[in-house]
Amino acid sequence: MLLLASLLTGMPFYHETDFPDEKNKTYTLDSPDIIIALPDILREVSGITILEKSSLACIQDENGILFIYDFAAGKIKSQFRFGSDGDYEGIAKAGKTIYILRSDGTIFEVSDYTSSAAKVSSFRTGVPAKDNEGLCYDAKNNRLLIGCKGRVGDDDKTKNKRFVFSFSLKTKTLIKEPVFIFDVKELRAFAARQKKDKDEKDPDFNLETSAIGIHPLTGKLFLLSASDNILFVFNMNGKIEAIEKLKNKLFPQAEGIAFFSNGDMLISNEGNDEEGSVLRFNYK
Repeated sequence: MLLLASLLTGMPFYHETDFPDEKNKTYTLDSPDIIIALPDILREVSGITILEKSSLACIQDENGILFIYDFAAGKIKSQFRFGSDGDYEGIAKAGKTIYILRSDGTIFEVSDYTSSAAKVSSFRTGVPAKDNEGLCYDAKNNRLLIGCKGRVGDDDKTKNKRFVFSFSLKTKTLIKEPVFIFDVKELRAFAARQKKDKDEKDPDFNLETSAIGIHPLTGKLFLLSASDNILFVFNMNGKIEAIEKLKNKLFPQAEGIAFFSNGDMLISNEGNDEEGSVLRFNYK
């Protein structure tokens, strides 16, 4: 079986030798198949979710506006205000409902988003982190996963721990026990063990979750850390399977991830001083 190897020229990547992909498929992360430049209003795009083959729902981290972007036509085709200005970081779609995560853990539900009668509800989840950015739909378990960017707790026991919680779509409540707890020290040790060049400096990163997504074919959890420029891949038991360093030129600030049903992957980047972008990587 082939590995999820990014083929990054001059960039390290770390993975286990038995990491499987689906039917020998992978991504070439230094060579996107399509690069989409977003309009200026989406310069600070902070989350994306796929609606259909040619359109995305996007948010940016300042305004409570849902943008529907038609990337075949290269333009925003509609906008919907769901909340006041704020720090919006994650977005996910479940059926005809869109969910948006504010950094304080509040979730906004936009039901029947295609209708003029779309209804907005909000839920204060009580997720125990002050800063949260990752959101994805876990269809198998009818829940949303919330990736905490910041620490949970202030003691030494949680200093190097990173948490993912779940929000039940049946009860519209947060499950108190985390789904995943990742130990940054263990992840650094994993990366160090997988080095090809033993003289290379041991990798150093903090894992500050900026986006999460579940691969539709392998069921793996993909997690982005924009501050580290790293993509992590875990199995659904929380075991690390790959750590991929991303090129800063292509990924200036990777804040969103989404998958088509065939496995093709989209990663969105805030533009900072340039335009925001969405990169498509075919699963091949």
